[in-house]
Amino acid sequence: MDHTREAGQPEMLPGLRASVDDAKARAAATRRRKAQEAEPATVDPVARVLVDLPLAHLDREFDYVVPVAMADTAVPGARVKVRFAGQDVDGFVVAREAQTEHTGRLQPLRRVVSGEPVLRPEVAELARRLAERYAGTRPDVLRLAVPPRHATVEKEPSPPADPPEARHDPGVWADVPRASAYLARLAAGDSPRAVWSAAPADDWPAMVAHAVLATRESGRGAVVCVPDHRDSTRVSEALDAALGKGQHVVLAADAGPSARYRDFLAVSRGSCRVALGTRSAAFAPVHDLGLVVLWDDGDDLHAEPRAPYPHTREVLLTRADLQGTSVLLGGFARTPEADHLLRVGWAQELAPDRALLRRRARVEVVPPLDRDVPTRVPRAAYDAIRTGLETGPVLVQTPRAGYAPALSCERCRTPARCGACAGPLALTGPTTPPACRWCGTEALGWACPECGHRGLRAPVRGDARTAEELGRSFPGTTVRSSSGDRVLARVGSRPDLVVATIGAEPVAEEGYAAVVLLDTWVTLARDDLRGAEEALRRWLGAAGLVRPGGRVVAVGEPHHPALQALVRWDPVGFARREAEERAEAHLPPAARLATITGSPGAVDDALTLLALPEGAEVLGPVPVGEELRAVVRVPRATGPALSSALAELQRVRSARKLDPVRVQVDPAELG
Repeated sequence: MDHTREAGQPEMLPGLRASVDDAKARAAATRRRKAQEAEPATVDPVARVLVDLPLAHLDREFDYVVPVAMADTAVPGARVKVRFAGQDVDGFVVAREAQTEHTGRLQPLRRVVSGEPVLRPEVAELARRLAERYAGTRPDVLRLAVPPRHATVEKEPSPPADPPEARHDPGVWADVPRASAYLARLAAGDSPRAVWSAAPADDWPAMVAHAVLATRESGRGAVVCVPDHRDSTRVSEALDAALGKGQHVVLAADAGPSARYRDFLAVSRGSCRVALGTRSAAFAPVHDLGLVVLWDDGDDLHAEPRAPYPHTREVLLTRADLQGTSVLLGGFARTPEADHLLRVGWAQELAPDRALLRRRARVEVVPPLDRDVPTRVPRAAYDAIRTGLETGPVLVQTPRAGYAPALSCERCRTPARCGACAGPLALTGPTTPPACRWCGTEALGWACPECGHRGLRAPVRGDARTAEELGRSFPGTTVRSSSGDRVLARVGSRPDLVVATIGAEPVAEEGYAAVVLLDTWVTLARDDLRGAEEALRRWLGAAGLVRPGGRVVAVGEPHHPALQALVRWDPVGFARREAEERAEAHLPPAARLATITGSPGAVDDALTLLALPEGAEVLGPVPVGEELRAVVRVPRATGPALSSALAELQRVRSARKLDPVRVQVDPAELG
């Protein structure tokens, strides 16, 4: 008889007792296992984690304990989950340490999301420097640098690429003085830095590919950044021709998340040493990086629209300084920023001589016809089109898309506005009635409010109207349009007329026999600090598609400095002139600018809290839409101090939970 059992307690059956004992044993084993797993790793038990938080005052590493079960996977660069402020958040392991400076108890890592080291040390340091430069946060920079994880792709191996199949073409760079010495230094493992001005009819994708080939021969990798996917396609084909298939990856968002992550991993794992793409490719974690290439740094597509708004040029130049790489900054045009690199001796110049430019293309500017003449193509431009069509395709660049994107009174030239919302009237086709571009209301009975006249005229014609006019002028000629969502990538060598809007010019198989630039006054009308610079860049980009010996005709006022630079094909002189004028006005690149934009109260508070560095000047604030914008200007040497002051401002405002303001350092546009 069991005397230990309390009175009234039923006796437990033997089988049930055994089952309870087993459950207790399993629970005890589980507790012991969890206790062991929670024990810190024996080697470097502290993980420094950069937590993905949107708050500026929390942009720093936090220390966490690495449990022994995660010791092999919580490597620097791995994605982890950590506990922060009562919730699980994402982060990257930046480093593993033996000790911590934190005096309290450290929380353990919650989970290693992936042991794949996707954040390489040099990219982490690049993110830190860019966050300082642009008064932003590292998590914001890393969102641009590291693509989202794709678990299925991560399990796939990244097979190493075959050795490059070097296919040299000595003639690619033959017409550029000092280019052979530059390529030789790349092949020898040196780190030369150059600003390159391309000539009309240059096969610039092939030239870029041969610079990459020379770098690969030294055993190093390369990063190539271009403005858009059409340029990326051209350079990709040139890299295949120079290095062989499978020697590079194209990092493009439009490839889809799985393909993009697969290519990113190929670079991160060292399976591929050449990365090509648009803005995000500037952060590609290429092993043994030896060369960074940027084509057409003046294109506004290189300006990142997301915080902290870094420019691809500054990303690559910062990376070149950080990793000691070569630089090739090229384009048909030249920016004042690129000219500054030459003037301070940071880079050397690669440019064609004047004799080559004269042989490659003949450029002229003809004044526009009188407003009342039905066609806007002067005789010289008409003759260039007619003569060009005898031997090949002809490109006509027009700055506006559509049919008649703006209308005005035929008699007094008053702009035609909608009676319902005061929006601009436009024509979408030759048989459609005028309608408002804002609300879509048709204006069938429109009459001019100034003179009462009912006739309308189109002061600006779009590509569709231009194509219609040229089709009547050149009967029997195929007229092709490239604009909007119908952008042509290439055209053949047939004698077709190609009408394209700015930036949508297709590449001709053998180059264009002639290029005509219409309505240059519209391109110059951009109300921005870079208006004239951008106009010249767009014209040179189109004129550069001409075949050797082709003709370029621009319709505009011949005395304008930008058109004069086009006639002389002198982007170098124009960039220096722009740089000198900006220096006199204390504008970039001679100075450093930052804008602070937000609600009126938020901007006023920000200017009160901002600790201005010595020599700083505040302009404004002025209304910009429904917001206010203030501009802070300092000498270039004080630029780092301004960035530090702005970063501290953002930290203070974040900690106090004040209304946010948008801070942009050296914005690409300042209207």
